[in-house]
Amino acid sequence: MKLTFLGAAGTVTGSKHLLDCDGTRILFDCGLFQGLKKLRQRNWSPFPVDVGSIDAIVLTHAHIDHSGYLPVLVREGYSGPIYCTEATADLAAILLPDSGRIHEEDAKYANRKGFSRHAPAKPLCTEADARRTLQLLERVPFDRPFPIGGAEVRFRRAGHILGAASAAIELGGQRLLFSGDVGRQHDLLLEPPEPPMEADWIVMESTYGDRLHDTSDPLAALELVVERAIAKRGTLIIPSFAVGRAQAMLYCLYRLFQDYGTPKVPVFVDSPMSTSVTRIYRRNKFDHKLSSSECTAAFGIAQFVSSVGESKKLSANKKCKVIISASGMVTAGRVLHHLKAFLGDAANTVLLPSYQAPGTRGAALAAGADALKIHGRYFAVKAEVEKIDLFSAHADQEGLLTWLGQAPAPPRRIFLVHGEPQAADTLRVKIGERFGHEVHVPDHLETVELS
Repeated sequence: MKLTFLGAAGTVTGSKHLLDCDGTRILFDCGLFQGLKKLRQRNWSPFPVDVGSIDAIVLTHAHIDHSGYLPVLVREGYSGPIYCTEATADLAAILLPDSGRIHEEDAKYANRKGFSRHAPAKPLCTEADARRTLQLLERVPFDRPFPIGGAEVRFRRAGHILGAASAAIELGGQRLLFSGDVGRQHDLLLEPPEPPMEADWIVMESTYGDRLHDTSDPLAALELVVERAIAKRGTLIIPSFAVGRAQAMLYCLYRLFQDYGTPKVPVFVDSPMSTSVTRIYRRNKFDHKLSSSECTAAFGIAQFVSSVGESKKLSANKKCKVIISASGMVTAGRVLHHLKAFLGDAANTVLLPSYQAPGTRGAALAAGADALKIHGRYFAVKAEVEKIDLFSAHADQEGLLTWLGQAPAPPRRIFLVHGEPQAADTLRVKIGERFGHEVHVPDHLETVELS
């Protein structure tokens, strides 16, 4: 077998791993590069291998950094199956068309305002590309093996988000395991990840490989931010991923209003995608910890904004309120328009509830930027900016080591991906110290022989 790292090598985005095995080519994940410009530019480069040579795609979960390049690949001619879990397919049916619309809207806005260097600006992919992609999705239950060529693939629960999976592929008595994104042992909404299957090689994420999560009570920390924002009678903006984070924020706000005595204020979810994802939580009750009644109560505290007109009215509304809006790293979406409206007033607050990748607007806000560039213009940052890194859906260093330590037998080699260089290298050292495993941190486009 031969493995080529087409993305998420030395960075946390663009997950793509190509496996050549016994004449069959399988792509594990197909994500967009996000963050720094030099990474985003890779999305526009020709795909490194012949798209027509790929026999199948295995998708570990629906986040855009793992799935967002699929419509581009389909537009370029890929027509094979895309295997994923039930909930991943449900989420992809929302995330991918929404991503296509955002690409189209951003291109139209750039052309209208004239701030793009390209004339005309074109979308990376479209909603139509995304909808063609959805027709290729093949739903597979957890723990039910399925064939690809002469190999057998199996999904195990990885935590992280609804439907997230680790994927193990076995061929000729040898097994390669892709961790996907590993969830936390004690998540607010999700069950912990299942232990890894025995494998000869493991391709493992390392997002938080150099850090430990703060063990503070997230509700207590959020309570301080929310009550301070309410006391100022301003607007609290929470940039939030539509999958997982938005629902966790709603659950926490519900608990604050219900159990902590926090004054109730209007809560708005301004993201059509978040609205649809919340419905999926209600339907997929076996994929998370909340009961049906808890879903109804927690998600019922919010008003869900759908139309552009309603979103504009929300930006013009200066009353005290909470706005939860995508995207989580402030890279795109309606949250940009809300920030343009509210950043310039010290009475308002922006809460960043998770890790912000280098090069994103969220990272700039977290670093204390006094101005933020949005749609070609700079907007002064006078609003209070708070960061609570208590809501990450990724396992931290100890969580990753705990997951790896549950493997039934030691692997021959581990490849660390989906992490910044320092995070991956720190985890490499820790794995060597604790387990004595051979660990390699691959470079972008590096190919390794598995034998």
